[in-house]
Amino acid sequence: MAEPLNGRNGDGASRGALRVAFTRGTRLEPSGTTALVELETDGHVVVDGQRLSAVLTDLGPPRARLVLGTDGQGTRAHQVLLESLPDSRRAAAGVRRLEVVVDGWRFELDVDSELRARLRERATSVRADAAKGGPSELRAIIPGRVVSVDVAEGDTVELGRRLLVLEAMKMQNELKAPRAATIVRVAVGPGQTVELGDLLLVIE
Repeated sequence: MAEPLNGRNGDGASRGALRVAFTRGTRLEPSGTTALVELETDGHVVVDGQRLSAVLTDLGPPRARLVLGTDGQGTRAHQVLLESLPDSRRAAAGVRRLEVVVDGWRFELDVDSELRARLRERATSVRADAAKGGPSELRAIIPGRVVSVDVAEGDTVELGRRLLVLEAMKMQNELKAPRAATIVRVAVGPGQTVELGDLLLVIE
């Protein structure tokens, strides 16, 4: 489990930037606090712009040893317990929830790629678009397969009307109308595979 947090996928490739969110129950940070973590492959990590040396050594699940240091200021070792917390809803969206205990301090973290998080924010920005009264693009917030499309171009729909069904991780997810609107464009069809951020529908 230490490999992904050391900036590698297990094949030596960098995983890039991660967005880490502290969840309820975290004692040192308020709930919802997020940090941008850029993982490097040379034993360093950049947390919100601050570069640190960071090496996490797997001592046999769930135990690990974390050695942290700021360049020129020495290092300090920490005892770590690290476990994945099952959460099918978050997993379907590509988010990993972790329970981390560092020197006796317990944290729950949601870990997501920064790219995926930004795409998800873009996909869920329809509420802001709706408030402005213009066209709204509805995009996939998770990758999956379109099971059914329940509307056609030109249809008028009411708030909460089912628009389509997307299957991901063997779960069917309904996309519902965020407001009363007219369907301007249908960009997908049944059986089509979509990736995170792909355009599904345009409403106005």
